Amino acid sequence: MMNKVKDSRQTHGLPRLSPAYDPWDPIRSLHAYGRHRLTSVEMTVSNLCNMRCEHCAVGDTLVLAEPSKIPLSLMLRRLDEVEHLETISITGGEPSFSERTVREYIVPLLKYARDRGVRSQINSNVTLDYSRYDMMAPYLDVMHISFNYTTADDFHQVGFARSGHPVSRETAVRLYERMIENARRLAEAGVFVSAESMINYRTHEKIADIHRLIVEMGCKRHEVHPMYPSSFAQNLPMLSRAEMRAAIERLLDARDRSVWMLFGTLPFYACSEEEADRKLLSRLAQEPNVTVRNDPDGRNRLNVNLFTGELFVTDFADIPAFGNIADEKLEEAFERWLHHPLALSVNCHCKAASCCGPNLLVKNMYYRDVDFTRRRARL
Repeated sequence: MMNKVKDSRQTHGLPRLSPAYDPWDPIRSLHAYGRHRLTSVEMTVSNLCNMRCEHCAVGDTLVLAEPSKIPLSLMLRRLDEVEHLETISITGGEPSFSERTVREYIVPLLKYARDRGVRSQINSNVTLDYSRYDMMAPYLDVMHISFNYTTADDFHQVGFARSGHPVSRETAVRLYERMIENARRLAEAGVFVSAESMINYRTHEKIADIHRLIVEMGCKRHEVHPMYPSSFAQNLPMLSRAEMRAAIERLLDARDRSVWMLFGTLPFYACSEEEADRKLLSRLAQEPNVTVRNDPDGRNRLNVNLFTGELFVTDFADIPAFGNIADEKLEEAFERWLHHPLALSVNCHCKAASCCGPNLLVKNMYYRDVDFTRRRARL
């Protein structure tokens, strides 16, 4: 019999995660403190994965065998030092690939967050044995999964494109069915399951069908992000901004309005000279149960590699490490980053539009020569 876990959306008197309360969005801490503060820490706990997706942003880091991790005690001490910590995220690879990592690192980190009243998220493909996710469920706020498929054949084609060896359709079908079943079981057990889809050359014309399957799995939220070819996925075809806009419009027309839809990393801004961009943003602002999240990376979040202790602005951009938790506190490193030329190049904030501007990936892709600090919203 399935164990019903405590509703993970309600913790220590904090409000439920909802369109009105998204603690990962850096606009909240910016408004609260009048400047960017470190309120979120992401930790890479694994470079192992049972899949090799063609769009994987960290595919270059995936390995077949891992070295030892840094002591958990060091990571917990560094988290303790973050005064305004509100969220943690756990990512990989597939974080749950090793059951030992789940027991010795992930569960203790989730328990720490739960005890401190900090929100937690794990990024997983949920294709492994359910027992691993069941170990995390009582302490977890958000189970974040990737879902970019309409059939098992989509999953087979996309999920093993970079495997380097043949993966049978039968194997892929089993994993696809297990992924859907695990997501459903977690949702039924009270876990807040959030499925992320990318708008890319494969998905943009069938994003509404993907959404329908996500709703059928019982997910509480559908996250939608354009895919920007970078690092491991840098050679994939790019969509035009017009194609992205059209995909979002299709999704808004067809969506289930009872499900929270979160858009992130959009290349559209209220200060845009293009009327079509501003028109889409206006619709997004008026749609019920729809939010547009500002990118946390480098604004209120740092990533820690738990094998080396190295600090990154993000786990997938081509920006080298700029510190190590063996040598300094997270907040000290974060303050250094805020004064880095790269950080200053995207350090803009439009209060009227509740916008923190583009992240480095989007700026380099579409706005390389644009100074956002000199632009104003056209509301």
